[in-house]
Amino acid sequence: MKKQMWIIASVAVVIVIGTYLFANNTGKDEAGTASAPNIRKLVEDISTGKETPESASITAKQLIVTDQDEETTTYDLPENEFFLSIAPYVDQTHPCAIHSLTGCQGEMSNKEFSVTIHDSQGNTFMKDEVIKSGANGFLDFWVPRDRTYLIRIVRDGKVAETQLSTYENDNTCITTMQLS
Repeated sequence: MKKQMWIIASVAVVIVIGTYLFANNTGKDEAGTASAPNIRKLVEDISTGKETPESASITAKQLIVTDQDEETTTYDLPENEFFLSIAPYVDQTHPCAIHSLTGCQGEMSNKEFSVTIHDSQGNTFMKDEVIKSGANGFLDFWVPRDRTYLIRIVRDGKVAETQLSTYENDNTCITTMQLS
């Protein structure tokens, strides 16, 4: 009986240790790619300064994070979602294609905008919804991939409207929407 209990206890310890190692290495492989348990939350935490990596950028397919020790981890984005970060502006902008969550700065920080988003199939994702830009001046959206959208942003009677798409080679940083 003691021998059986020791074996059961040993198996339980191995399972606990194995579970711990698996949980801490979930999705990681030799190339440094990982699957974040909640990639949307990680992106939000970096954007809002709750997480403070050395740098972080987001492409159409991946979030690339470099920590304080200069180690880089790449997270795959959800298969069906695309991240768009839009910095509406009146006077100042910067050219950008791939959004830097830790470096891009838009002109209009902490401002409210009315946003409408329709896709080319007539689906409405947002209609006159009031969204506040972050401290970085950007409005962040997760929208379905592989579609074309008409996006309209309004503030103080000024309007910016553009057509954007969310395909594999499309930009995640939109700095061309001038309010006029």
